[in-house]
Amino acid sequence: MRIYEAIIEDSGSVQAPHISVSGNTSEQKYRSGPSDIHFGDLEALTPSESDRATIHLVSASLGVAQTTTVKRRGKSMSRRPGQSGHIELSGKWWVVRWWQDVPGQDKRAHKRARICPVSGPGKLSKSERQRRARAIIAASGADTDLQFNKVVKHAGVVTFREQSAVWIQNLKTRKQDPVAFSTLEHWETFLRLRLNPQIGDLPLSEINNAVLKGVVAKLCAEELATQTVHHYAKVVKMVVASAVDEEGDAIYPRKWNRKFIDIPSIDKSKQNRPSFTSRIMTGLAAWSSKRERMLFILLGASGPRISEALGLEIDKHISQDCLTITIAQKVREGKVENWLKTKNSARKIDLHPRIGAMLKDFIGDRKTGFLFCSRKGKPLAGSAVYYHLHSALKELGFINPMTGTHSAGFHAFRRFRNTFLRNRANCPPGLRKYWLGWGGDEGIGDHNGPGEDDPMGDLYDAIGEDEALRREWAERCGFGFELPSVVPVVPTIDGETE
Repeated sequence: MRIYEAIIEDSGSVQAPHISVSGNTSEQKYRSGPSDIHFGDLEALTPSESDRATIHLVSASLGVAQTTTVKRRGKSMSRRPGQSGHIELSGKWWVVRWWQDVPGQDKRAHKRARICPVSGPGKLSKSERQRRARAIIAASGADTDLQFNKVVKHAGVVTFREQSAVWIQNLKTRKQDPVAFSTLEHWETFLRLRLNPQIGDLPLSEINNAVLKGVVAKLCAEELATQTVHHYAKVVKMVVASAVDEEGDAIYPRKWNRKFIDIPSIDKSKQNRPSFTSRIMTGLAAWSSKRERMLFILLGASGPRISEALGLEIDKHISQDCLTITIAQKVREGKVENWLKTKNSARKIDLHPRIGAMLKDFIGDRKTGFLFCSRKGKPLAGSAVYYHLHSALKELGFINPMTGTHSAGFHAFRRFRNTFLRNRANCPPGLRKYWLGWGGDEGIGDHNGPGEDDPMGDLYDAIGEDEALRREWAERCGFGFELPSVVPVVPTIDGETE
C-alpha cells in the first residue's frame, strides 16, 4: 500500500507548484503547470511499492500577474432565445406573463395580459392558449430588435423626438429671424402626425440620407402633395442641423443627397394655385353681405394677404382720404400679431380713388377699431370669412381647375392682383413688388418678369418714399373688375371714369 503525504506551501500568488517526491532510497523533483497535477499519475513518481512518499507542493513564482475580475456583459438580443411566456390562472381568466425591457431600468419587468376566460364564451383550449400567448408576446415587441434598440441600446442617446422638441422651443424664443406662429404650428403638426411616429425614437446621429429616403418614400406612398413632401423633408433637415455644441458648431453635419433621397421634383403646373378672373371678381364685388363684399373688393383691388387685411385698424392704418392703407400687423384666428410674414411685408398700399371712396363709405362714422370686425368690435377670423367666400364662389359657378371643386383660398385674390398689374396694367415691376410685399430675391420666376430679378435694383428702389408717384400709378393701373352700381362713381384725374 502506497502512502502519500501532501504539503502545500502557498506564497499568496498564482504560481506553478513545485512537486517534490521523497522516499527511503530516492528523491525526485518535478515542476508542473497549474493544471498539470494529476494524483492518479503519482504511481510513475514513486520509486518503490514500500516507499513512503511525501509530496511537497511549493509555490514557485513564475511572475504571472493576478487575474482581473471580468465585468458582466451587458444586455444582448443575440443571447436571448425568445419567450413563450408563462400561462397561469388569475381569477376567471387565463393570463400570460413575460419579461420586457423597460426604459430607464436595467432589469426587465414582468408584464401580464389576459388570454381568454376560464369558461364560457371565448374559452380556448390549451394549445389555443399557447398560440394566443405567443401572439400577445410578439405584439408587445418584447423579443424584437426594434424594442430592444429603443429601450436598451439607445438609452441615454438624444433621439429625433427629443431634439425636435428642443428645436421648436428655440424657434419660439429666438431673436434672429423669428418664425411666425402659423409656421410653427405647421411644423409641429408635421412632427406630431408623421415624423415622430416614424423616426422619433431613432438617435439623432442615425438620421442620415438613408433614413430621410425612407421617410420620403412613405410620404409619397400616402400620395401627399409634392410640395408637402418637400416641407416634411425640410423639417427633418432643420432638426438635425439644430443640434450644436458649446461652440455653435453642428454636432451631426450632413451633406444631403437629393438624388439618393429621390425626393420628387415640384411641377408648378400641377400645383393647386387657383386665381380669379375678372368675371368672378365682379361677382364677388356684388356679394350680398356688406362686410364681406368690402373685404373681397379690397383684397382684389390692392392684393394684401388675408391676415394683413383683417389686421387693419381705422385710426392707425388708413389715411384720412382712405387712399392709402398701411400694413403693420396681422390677425390670425382672431388674434393680433405684431409681426408680418417677411420684412418686405411692412408697406403702404395705394388704392384707386373709386376703391377709396367705397372704403370711406364703408367706414362711415367710425373713428377707431378694426376695419373688419365682429359685432363686439373684435377682429374677424379668416375661417369665419371663408364660409362667405366658398358660398359666393359656388353661386358664381367658379371651378378650381386642379381640384374640380368650387373651393379656393384667399391667396387667389393676390394672384388676380399680380396677374392684372403684370399683364394688363403695365405697372412698373418695382412698384408691383412693393405693393404686394415681395423682396428682390423673393419668388424669382414666379413674381418677376424678364429682366426683373435684380436684387441690387430692388435694394436701392425708393418707391416706398414717393407717395405721389404711387398714387398716380394706382389710379392709372385701375383694379380690373366692375364695381356694383350702388358704389358712387368718382372722377379720375384726367376726367374719365374707371
